[in-house]
Amino acid sequence: MRESTGGTRERIKAVALELFTEQGYEKTSLREIAERLNVTKAALYYHFKSKDDIVASFVEDRLEQMDALTAWAESQPATLATRRELISRYADTMFGGEMPSVMRFFEQNQTVLKSLASGQQMRGRMMNLAEALCRGDDSPVAQLRATLSLFAVHGSWFALRAPHMTDDDRRKIALEVADELLAVIGTDPDQGAATAEMR
Repeated sequence: MRESTGGTRERIKAVALELFTEQGYEKTSLREIAERLNVTKAALYYHFKSKDDIVASFVEDRLEQMDALTAWAESQPATLATRRELISRYADTMFGGEMPSVMRFFEQNQTVLKSLASGQQMRGRMMNLAEALCRGDDSPVAQLRATLSLFAVHGSWFALRAPHMTDDDRRKIALEVADELLAVIGTDPDQGAATAEMR
């Protein structure tokens, strides 16, 4: 039975990611990806014309996930419960499936990401998510807290360097920090200051 086009693309992406991680993005060629897949280079070209196209497909997947999360949040009430659920769903997209490998690749290859048109769209999508997280409170402090809560999830990939830390540990710590930031969005300034003093 023939593999679907979508299935082939996903297999190419998985193998490319393995090779990028093993030997580095720059040192990996399309020929090596094709050899590991046991397909011709022409067959690989049918799906991806370059390594950049493969990386762009990871970014495009990420953009779609972020758009879906923003749309979901906008359909919900602007409450702390919604903010907590949104950041939890965001963490799920960061830590589920092959995403840990993709995030490690992104973290180690920032210049590749910045050079792609799709990579440059990531910032705008992050701002959309931050706006969804602070909906109902348009103060600059709320905007910064919302953005930092997203960075708490991202930062767990490179800021937490304890030996033997699992992805579950990273996720848990990231969500604890994010929750501290989100809990005071929408409170009046005096109440927010009092909450911060109690911590």
